[in-house]
Amino acid sequence: MAGIGDILFSLGLIATGLSLGYLYRNKCPHGIRRSEDEINRLRKRLQVSALLFVNPIAFGGAIWALNLSDIRILALPFLGAFAIILGGVLAYIAARALRLSRKQTGVLVTCGSFTNIGSIGSLVTFILLGEQAVALMPFYKLFETFLYYGVGFPFAKSMSDLFSEQESVIDRVVSVLTDKFVFVSVSSIAVGLGLNLIGYPRPAFYSTLNSFLIPLGTLLLLSSIGMAMRFGRMSGFLREAGVVSLIKFIAVPGSVYLVGSVLGLGMVDGGLPLKVSVVLASMPVAFTAMVPPTLYDLDVDLANTAWFVTTALMSLTVPALWIILG
Repeated sequence: MAGIGDILFSLGLIATGLSLGYLYRNKCPHGIRRSEDEINRLRKRLQVSALLFVNPIAFGGAIWALNLSDIRILALPFLGAFAIILGGVLAYIAARALRLSRKQTGVLVTCGSFTNIGSIGSLVTFILLGEQAVALMPFYKLFETFLYYGVGFPFAKSMSDLFSEQESVIDRVVSVLTDKFVFVSVSSIAVGLGLNLIGYPRPAFYSTLNSFLIPLGTLLLLSSIGMAMRFGRMSGFLREAGVVSLIKFIAVPGSVYLVGSVLGLGMVDGGLPLKVSVVLASMPVAFTAMVPPTLYDLDVDLANTAWFVTTALMSLTVPALWIILG
């Protein structure tokens, strides 16, 4: 179990990654001189480095050593999908209760649904629960990409003025399946799982390697996010951000805990799958949730506020998870 030093390290790394990107873009003379296109290319290189190289090596290696003796861990992908869908449904109900506009409703739903499982979730899981817990993360998020791009993005688009430009279901599925990030992610899971099932021993150094790769992947992704941070008119959307925070940090993880307990995950491997599910269900708004508002001309300031507030609240969420899981 993590100690106080580990908690401070995870929070410090999150703050450092975001700050490095933001300061480079807005304060460093070299970053200020760069055009928006150059910054976007740099951000993309950082993201590609993490998503196509660092994270697949780390997660595939973690799955390689995963204990697969209990079939109940196969419930994890469905529990992860449940968390994503529940967050979106609750956000839609909240948007109707708050009488938000269509464009704001589209934003609130994606913010309630899209969760930062990859960069922040993997780090917090690793710090609080260890490498074996990280191996469960790819299973939990198995349906994430399909739900985001196959359901979340089309819903956000339906809330915009571009509603008439509809893609068919087949087009969406093909688009997701042919995405290189999806292919590499699924391949890393398949390779790690294959090596695990055939019983080929994992090298002893891999655990040490992952203790470096997992924080590195988080730092790369958060630095790229920091470069795009725009605070805008956040003060006007604190109420909506508060509602998203309640969904993200109370309603969804509480529901995931109840469902996971009913499925028996609390009795598997000392309750590790259930703990992983609760941690990942407690993560802030994903940076991906800020993409649909830009693409479909929705309320960008609302998306920025929800993302920033929930990410800032990790300073309270991580210690709370540490106490609860302890």
